[in-house]
Amino acid sequence: MDRLSVLDEIFLRSHRGMGTPIVLQGLWRTAEPVHPALLWRVHRDLRGGPLGRRVVRSRVPGARPRWQRNESAYPFTMTTEPIPVATVLDWADRQGEDLDPETGPGWRLSAARLDDGGCLVALTCSHALADGRALTLAIDNALSGTPLAAPVAGHSDWADARHMWATVLAGTARALRRGIPERPTAPAARKVLSSAANATAVPGGSATCGSVFEIPARDWNRVAVTQAGTANSVFVYLIAKMLWSSGFRGDTIAASLPVDTRDEPRVDNDMSMTEVAVTRDDTPASLRRKARAAYEHRMTSPGGIPEEILQVMPDRWAYRLARGAGERDILCSNIGNLPESLLALGPHACTGVAARAIHPGLRLDGLPRTRLSGYLTRIADTYTLSLVGLDPDAIPTTAALTALAEAELSALGLRYLRW
Repeated sequence: MDRLSVLDEIFLRSHRGMGTPIVLQGLWRTAEPVHPALLWRVHRDLRGGPLGRRVVRSRVPGARPRWQRNESAYPFTMTTEPIPVATVLDWADRQGEDLDPETGPGWRLSAARLDDGGCLVALTCSHALADGRALTLAIDNALSGTPLAAPVAGHSDWADARHMWATVLAGTARALRRGIPERPTAPAARKVLSSAANATAVPGGSATCGSVFEIPARDWNRVAVTQAGTANSVFVYLIAKMLWSSGFRGDTIAASLPVDTRDEPRVDNDMSMTEVAVTRDDTPASLRRKARAAYEHRMTSPGGIPEEILQVMPDRWAYRLARGAGERDILCSNIGNLPESLLALGPHACTGVAARAIHPGLRLDGLPRTRLSGYLTRIADTYTLSLVGLDPDAIPTTAALTALAEAELSALGLRYLRW
């Protein structure tokens, strides 16, 4: 589709300070240097691929913004001096700055030499351009030429506006016949309480910290089988246990679960959200049942009002109406199996591959409801768990986040390698 979806526009507004800023990132580690010329070729192919686009707004009231080809991009960059391995995620966090899907560029390819002789490569992309699965499709296309579904051409601005207004007016009329829906309750603002959290926040006032772990797929799947769960329910269980161990006082944790809804390989935001209520008595087995039921009931707009209404009203009204949509206490994003083309960069085998979201510019006075996010991928014989802490009071540092993860992974009998 060459028009922005409701979800695209939610992520676009977050770039203007209306909502939690979200940028997606794929990371590759190698044990040896990667020649810049190779990565320049990858950069060229990405620039000519589906990420090479930007948002263009219509002057016709009700017509959705559309995507326009945009091959201008930030140049590929590589650090001149090696950085310490211990700081790889701090460096990666900074790659999310100054991305803009509207004025462009909305993505960046960069690399850092490491002091152990290796290399870290980062593809960082505005969430308005792509979701997690789409980002893997885009890089697979650039690395191996795997074909993607062609974009569907849209109508003219006037035709799109007529379609949108007809959808909104008819859908709203049907909803109102069932009564006036209750106004959605926006999540309460979350404020940092401790001076320690302010003191340990990274430079620039970011409220997040991150950590990445690699776990043998054989071990992870063994735990799933012995616990009568699935790889996904073990994931949700693990993230919930981490939040409780951080001091979360509630007896129930609301977990947000993204669901990939694409039926063909297309680079866009093609997903929906569902949620699971996790209690302290839950196990991977019970969460398996809860997740299966949840996937049948996706989050929808309140009262049956068509979600397209968000696309025909002013941005600030739309932001207020949809503020906090999809946010719960934890986010458990199972991105799934990554294509094997990501196992190597040219002749260089990758020693690690990770995917995650980061939040450039997120301030201590603008925290979302989500306190802990987890991103799970599998490639070959390894699961990679990427964690992002968004609760500076309970998880003020990377060391605190890492300690929580190590304790819960060990409690499940899972071996791990920390980046």
